[in-house]
Amino acid sequence: MKGVRGLTNVRPKLAASGAGIAKGGVRILEGMDLEVEPGSFLALIGPSGAGKSTLLNLFAGLEAPTEGSVEKDGSPLLRPGSVAYMPQSDLLLPWRSVLANVALGLEATGVPKRVARRKALGALEHFGLEEFAKVFPPALSGGMRSRVALLRTTLLGRDTLLLDELFGALDALTRRSLQGWLLGVRAELAATIVLVTHDVDEAILLADRVVALTRRPARVGLDLPVNLPRPRTMDAETTDEFIRLKGRLLEALGAAG
Repeated sequence: MKGVRGLTNVRPKLAASGAGIAKGGVRILEGMDLEVEPGSFLALIGPSGAGKSTLLNLFAGLEAPTEGSVEKDGSPLLRPGSVAYMPQSDLLLPWRSVLANVALGLEATGVPKRVARRKALGALEHFGLEEFAKVFPPALSGGMRSRVALLRTTLLGRDTLLLDELFGALDALTRRSLQGWLLGVRAELAATIVLVTHDVDEAILLADRVVALTRRPARVGLDLPVNLPRPRTMDAETTDEFIRLKGRLLEALGAAG
């Protein structure tokens, strides 16, 4: 596909089996059993401090469980760089143009600058953002910064995308606009996706499954399949099925405190 050809068609399966982790004597996760099917979009939601970002770090290979295992296609996931990880901050460099920021990840992995920027321009054109190629981050809106950061992440061509509060810092209207945009480009992101969010509607709207974690030490409190048809639009929020799923998720989160 034009612009993001680096993305692989071999999509991985992630699994946490009896995984637990403690920090400073505090149990964050305990007995975590979770599988993420190849090519699926999983949303993680739960109380603040429940360990959502910690679980994302385990899937990224940035932290190791103190018990149990975390695997990717059956192999221990302890190698940072085998997945693409977008943290809560967009981390755009203000002295680099949008084009240079999108190319940054490729350049950091050793791709020649000219090649990296050609691929970055292709990605911007594919997603209709080429007019911003020469703009610098301070001139961008929050929503546009998020799009640029997501393109930089996907252009790495990893088969797994880990997204931590992708739209968490945005105002409500911008957030909805970006959710609609992500729904529109979902088919282009040929990867297994795990999204951490605090937004119930966002979780149901974007994901194929929503996993609600319990209070710390976190376990899976609810594993909720989202069978809303794809391609999906924002209108899905008005359907009876969406409202039913939201009720179940809110009930689980209420029980989790």
